[in-house]
Amino acid sequence: MKFSIENESSAIVAREVEENERLQMLPRHFGRDMLTVEHAISAFMRKLSAQYTGGCWTYYELSNGSLYMTPPERTYRMTIRSNGFDGEMSADAAGITVCLFACSLLSFEYRATEVFARHFHGLREFALEHPESTQIFAAID
Repeated sequence: MKFSIENESSAIVAREVEENERLQMLPRHFGRDMLTVEHAISAFMRKLSAQYTGGCWTYYELSNGSLYMTPPERTYRMTIRSNGFDGEMSADAAGITVCLFACSLLSFEYRATEVFARHFHGLREFALEHPESTQIFAAID
């Protein structure tokens, strides 16, 4: 599945990572912190959606250098107690949401490196024009 999000300057394209590329994706983007990122993303998904029970995630790389992962395909009810959000999202929007949460948290925990902040901003730029942007931004606000 490919998404093309167009803004004033250019289109950001999401490319699904092929099965044979999956093992290289996280190390390429996060180096030795790859497991920290993967754990944070799945932990946020478990915390924010009681419907999430695990499964194989789909990985996407964005043409602006960022990435995101999506949980198994279905609709997820996401509940964020800290801001009062409670709503349903596609797997794609839920994945973007938890990846934004994870990158934001890690950008504060690992201030010595800018990789998490860079990925947060790249994914946020993509999310701005996503079909479920209203839900995503309500959830991360």
